[in-house]
Amino acid sequence: MSSIVSDLRSLVQPGRLLALARRLVSIPSPTGQAGAVLDALAAYLEAEGFTVDRPAAGHLAPAVVVRLVGDSPGRTLQWNGHLDTVHLPFVADRVEGNLLRGSGASDMKAGLAAAVEAMLALRDGNLLTAGSVLLTAHDLHEAPWGGGQQFDQMILDGIVGDAVMIPEPLSGHLPSVGRGQACWKVRFHRSGPPVHEVMRPRDEPSVISAGARLVMELDRLEAGLQAITGPLGLAPSVFVGRFSAGEIYNQFPQECELEGTRRWLPGTTCAEVEQEFRSLVKACREATGASADVDFRQVRDAFFLDTEHPVVADFQASLAEVAGARLELGVKPFVDDGNSVWGLKQVPAITHGPRAGGQHTTEEWVDINDLTRVALVYALTALRFCPGVPHAHRS
Repeated sequence: MSSIVSDLRSLVQPGRLLALARRLVSIPSPTGQAGAVLDALAAYLEAEGFTVDRPAAGHLAPAVVVRLVGDSPGRTLQWNGHLDTVHLPFVADRVEGNLLRGSGASDMKAGLAAAVEAMLALRDGNLLTAGSVLLTAHDLHEAPWGGGQQFDQMILDGIVGDAVMIPEPLSGHLPSVGRGQACWKVRFHRSGPPVHEVMRPRDEPSVISAGARLVMELDRLEAGLQAITGPLGLAPSVFVGRFSAGEIYNQFPQECELEGTRRWLPGTTCAEVEQEFRSLVKACREATGASADVDFRQVRDAFFLDTEHPVVADFQASLAEVAGARLELGVKPFVDDGNSVWGLKQVPAITHGPRAGGQHTTEEWVDINDLTRVALVYALTALRFCPGVPHAHRS
């Protein structure tokens, strides 16, 4: 493979890669509003001579789907990325030394640009002799504004490979297990109007007391969850990130809102943890007399990687060729589209992207040189994996 690696190094164009990454980062694309950047990617790929499909998959902004097909049958390796960003103030693209900064630079526009460059290099060198590469990009990834609905529908519609690689910003280890995640919101409320504290009706429940009781119940739940030892030491969790009530210090409020997350291990279902959560809210409601509304929304199911699948060995060998070392197995600290691929079709998904940071902040950055490494690893993995015999997807 050393001669092929040398060929790929000459075919991958760092300047072209950086230009695309900057173009994608330059377009604001908060979740649910990523149509313009998806259009820009589609136009770029069409200009490069690819046939671009634009499935709506239940969303106003159609996704982007492109295939690079070899000369003979084989497996399909999918490279997938989201182009939406969290709802924070937009930061324009800029280069500082070896770093590309801007909204989505880390999560995950630059990583997807590296995957595009890998596909262009394979095409330019006419290197893919068998099988195919499937490149997909979409909106509706980031919670709570989206929940993966567009990509999930694409998977259910059959737009999925025999294995998937996702260039999220995780490069130090190979995640083989990850937790599922749900976002929850609870609103405790009472019927009466807001009043001065000394005028409050004694028969009206305290919504703040109800919220405080729920926090204590969730603290007890969290202590029990952290005592559970899962794969690679992973533990389930519950988290309270927001508690809000009242307008001023001495007003008896009508509402109290809490928001947070619940994460669970493979083998547990979202329905099970939701039932447990709702039972805790019900106990707080009954103890205080406050009314309660609950929104419990799954973001992604739990994740598992079959480390015996051929794509894992092909990826590790390619990484060793390019970077000189294989990766140790570890946990996936976040949820991504690999959770959906495994949960819906039991297709193996490898999360591996560039060295980057600042995700979900206004200080996103990505190592420009490392983007070239990612493109090389992706291209070489395709050359190893795609000539093999496809595996039937499990429903």
